[in-house]
Amino acid sequence: MKFTIGEIKKNAARQPFAFDEKVDVSELETMDNDIRKLKSVRVCGNCILEGDEIIFSMTISGEMILPCARTLVDVPYPFEIKADEVFSISPYYGEEEEENEIHFVEGEVLDLTPYIKENILLEIPFRVFSDDKEAHKNTPLKGEGWELATEKTKKESIDPRLKKLQSFFEDNKKEK
Repeated sequence: MKFTIGEIKKNAARQPFAFDEKVDVSELETMDNDIRKLKSVRVCGNCILEGDEIIFSMTISGEMILPCARTLVDVPYPFEIKADEVFSISPYYGEEEEENEIHFVEGEVLDLTPYIKENILLEIPFRVFSDDKEAHKNTPLKGEGWELATEKTKKESIDPRLKKLQSFFEDNKKEK
């Protein structure tokens, strides 16, 4: 989602400049996070120009697919993020602006896509749970190097490292 500085100056000088677009952020699926699927998101809002600062107030909405914390099945997670991003085209941009999270615009094109992706990544919940009752039936019970342990299987199984120790206790019972 790119805007030229000239376009912003022309459209946002007197009144807020409105925008409403679909943005492809499917690249987030390949990053090391829990997002399994993410279609394009809708970004709508407005842009105002105040001196050398460009202020974008936007709403990012869409749906991401995340793994259930209990069953690892896909869980659709709809989201709607309200975000404000401030950019500066001032030649006197310095540390103070950087501390206040004002982004410097290099060149004549302002690309909002990295800031949209950042806001989506910050929105990922710590964990989600599936409401689907059938999901528990489809839950994987074994995987590569792991197995689901329940209270029943814990009592029945003996740690292979301690198996020899169990035979020692059985020998002691026989002697008494």
